[in-house]
Amino acid sequence: MKLSQLSAEPKLIELSLDDKETIEEYGEPIVFHTWDRQPMETFMKLANVDPNEKATGPVIEIVKNLILDENGKPLLTNKNVLPTKILLKVIAKVTELLGK
Repeated sequence: MKLSQLSAEPKLIELSLDDKETIEEYGEPIVFHTWDRQPMETFMKLANVDPNEKATGPVIEIVKNLILDENGKPLLTNKNVLPTKILLKVIAKVTELLGK
């Protein structure tokens, strides 16, 4: 297979937080969107985050641009934030997708 066969424009995909704890608390899965593939710049920014550093700010700044609504617009802004427990689950879900 040629590498060029794998190259394509990103597509918006739906992700779901459907773990038992989330469903018990909110009564249903929580749905959000992200791109199925990311630009090289995003991977390089994540790769350059020091895993030994305790500060999560750099990771959150990168990942918040990957947490999107159904129209591909970022959900997290200076005014709109998520409950911490949900934010951590969303970040884990997005970074898990990036690792695949």
